[in-house]
Amino acid sequence: MEFIWYLALIIVSTKIAGHVSVKLGQPSVLGKLVVGIILGPAILGWINNNEFIHYISEIGVLLLMFIAGLETDLDQLKKNWKSAVAVAIGGIILPFVGGFGVADLFGLSTNYALFMGVLFSATSVSISVQVLKDMDRLSSKEGTTILGAAVVDDILVVILLAFMMSFLGTDQDVSLGLLVGKKVLFFIGVFVAGVFIVPRVMKWLSTLKVTEPIISIALFICFGFAYFADLMGMAGIIGSFAAGIAISQTNFKNVVEKKVEPIAYSIFVPVFFVSIGLNVSFEGVGQQIGFLVVLTIAAVLTKLLGGALGAKITGFSNVSSFAIGAGMVSRGEVALIIASTGIQAGLLLPEYFTSVVIMVILTTLMAPPMLKVLFKPRKETASKEGGL
Repeated sequence: MEFIWYLALIIVSTKIAGHVSVKLGQPSVLGKLVVGIILGPAILGWINNNEFIHYISEIGVLLLMFIAGLETDLDQLKKNWKSAVAVAIGGIILPFVGGFGVADLFGLSTNYALFMGVLFSATSVSISVQVLKDMDRLSSKEGTTILGAAVVDDILVVILLAFMMSFLGTDQDVSLGLLVGKKVLFFIGVFVAGVFIVPRVMKWLSTLKVTEPIISIALFICFGFAYFADLMGMAGIIGSFAAGIAISQTNFKNVVEKKVEPIAYSIFVPVFFVSIGLNVSFEGVGQQIGFLVVLTIAAVLTKLLGGALGAKITGFSNVSSFAIGAGMVSRGEVALIIASTGIQAGLLLPEYFTSVVIMVILTTLMAPPMLKVLFKPRKETASKEGGL
C-alpha cells in the first residue's frame, strides 16, 4: 500500500506548495516542481520514482496537453504557423551550436558534443502550458505560437536524434526515410481522424446509456491519439494535444473540458509535476559543478535567444519575442527521454548523466518565473484549479 501513501502525500503537498508559490508572486507550478525535489531522493527521500509514479505521471502529462489542445484557438494557430516554424528552427539551431560548444569546451569528443547539441535542442512546453493557463494566455498569439513551435521542434529533434544514432551510435538500422514517412503518416492520420471521424464518433457514442459516455470517449480519443503518436516515433504529448484540438472543434468541447480538468488536476497532473523533481540527485555533482553551471546557463540562453529571434523576425515585439523564447526554455520530460536514449546508444557518457538531468530540471524550474515576468496575466485571479 506504499503507493497509496505516495499519492496522498503528493496531492496534499502540491496543493499547499502551489498556494505558497502564488502567495509569493510566482506561478503555482513552480512550488509543485520544488516539492518533487524536497520529497524525492535529493533531500528527504520520502518518495521514490518507481513504476507507479512513472505511469501516473505519464497520464498526467498527456491530460495536461489534451486540455491545452481543448483550449487552443485553432484559427490563431493557423495564422501563426510561420512564426511557430521560425521559433522552432531558431530554438534548434542556436541551442545545437551551444550544446556542441559547451561539450567541446570541456573536452568531450565530437560524437558526444553532437549529441549534446541534440539534447539542447529539445523542448517540452508542458510546464509552460500550465503557466500560460494560469495567466489566461494559452490562447493568445504568443501562447499558440509556443504550442505550434513545440510540435515542429519535436519533429525536427526526433529526426536529428535518429540521424545521430544512425551515423554515430550503436543503432545502425535507423532509416531516415522511414522516420520522416511515419511523421507524415501521423499528421495525415490525425487530420483525417480529427475532421471526419472524431466528430461522428463523439456524437454517436455520446448517446450510450452508460455513466459519463462523453468524457469516456474523449479520454479514449486522447489516449488513442497519444499511442498512435508513439507508434509513429512522436512524443505522446503531441498526440494528446492533437486529440484536444480535434474535440475542441465539436459541440462537446465545453463538456469535455469541464469534466476532464477535475480528473487531471486532482490526481494525475500533480504526480507529473512531482515526478520531474524526483529525478534530481546531487550525487557526484560536486566534481562537475563548473560543467553543470556552464551547461545550464548555455541551455537557458540559447533556447531563449533562439526562440526570441524566430519570433522577432516574424513580427513580434521585443517583449513578446522574449516571452515566446522563455516558453521554449523548459526541456522537461522530452530531454530526459533523449538523455536516456543517448546513454543506451553510447552517445552520452554515464558520468555526465546526473549533470544533464539536473540541467533539465533547472531549465524546467526557470521557465515559470521567466514567463511570469514576461507575460502579464489578463486577469489577476489565480483561483482556477490550474493555479491551485
